[in-house]
Amino acid sequence: MGTAFTIQRSTRTSRVTAIVALLLVAVLFAAPWWAGRANVRLLGEILSFVALASLWNLLAGYAGLASVGQQAYVGFGGYALFALAMFLGVHPLVAIAAAGLVGALVAIPIAPLLFRLQGAYFAIGTWVLAEVFRLSFAQVAALGGGSGTSLPVGIVAGIAADRALREMLLYWSALAIAVAAVAFVVLLLRSRAGLALTAIRDSEIASESLGIDIWRTKLLVYVSVAGLTSMTGAFIFLQKLRISPDAAFSVNDWTAYVIFIAVIGGIGTIEGPVVGTILFFLLRETLADLGTTYLILLGAVAIFVMLRAPKGLWGLVVQHTGITLVPVRRRVVFPKNS
Repeated sequence: MGTAFTIQRSTRTSRVTAIVALLLVAVLFAAPWWAGRANVRLLGEILSFVALASLWNLLAGYAGLASVGQQAYVGFGGYALFALAMFLGVHPLVAIAAAGLVGALVAIPIAPLLFRLQGAYFAIGTWVLAEVFRLSFAQVAALGGGSGTSLPVGIVAGIAADRALREMLLYWSALAIAVAAVAFVVLLLRSRAGLALTAIRDSEIASESLGIDIWRTKLLVYVSVAGLTSMTGAFIFLQKLRISPDAAFSVNDWTAYVIFIAVIGGIGTIEGPVVGTILFFLLRETLADLGTTYLILLGAVAIFVMLRAPKGLWGLVVQHTGITLVPVRRRVVFPKNS
């Protein structure tokens, strides 16, 4: 007779992590009542970077699509929100979700073009795409052209009756986007598509021989990440109330920092982007007053981490402790007496 076994998808640690995560979300939801206005705004920014880093990590760390042009969808989402709110009269909070949908639709015809490129050429292609978006929106006079535009006062006032409630709604939007992005990544990686992604990352040739549809799996990931990144960009520029091509499609703000976060946190892990975001903001709030020296120090930290912990800080923790807070792999468990 064959030996009985079970498939384990969670551990005691992961179940405790899930409970702590729910409690943390509840505490963050109540932040407008226990944190000051400036801290709530900072928390909103932190949550937006958690979303961006988690999505980029899914794209590069699991799908093997190393993009240096994610600012294309951040900026596109911001401009889509402004256009929907100013020209079609869509409520700004509804426009955040609508911008994500439009971003995903735009990504569908773009993906096949980029998928023709491999490795470094794919990365360069994503950057070129972002530049095309930037130059294109700079030509749209109705949205301020190269100098950009601000969201009209009437539209801003339409979000909520007073400023305090408006800032609460914006913050809750950031929390919802971050939770949705992380939850999407976890659920996708725990699904059959997640198994396919892991196989594709390890070996495309072997994956194809096993019957995995590589092109369709990558398309699913790319379009989904584009949509959620566009939603995050829409929130970012709704919070800023102003947009311009240079700010919207800044490779430094929306891609370089995100890659830094993923690298120091741990590419190819769920926990890495969260750890990296916390460290990034600790460094920023501590060292930002140093001017250009701050950027030099960020580079030094990234180089040090890559040399001493190639798998990132969370990868180092896993290597020494074996702890995984959010497992996505299936484990075969045999009875102890077998």
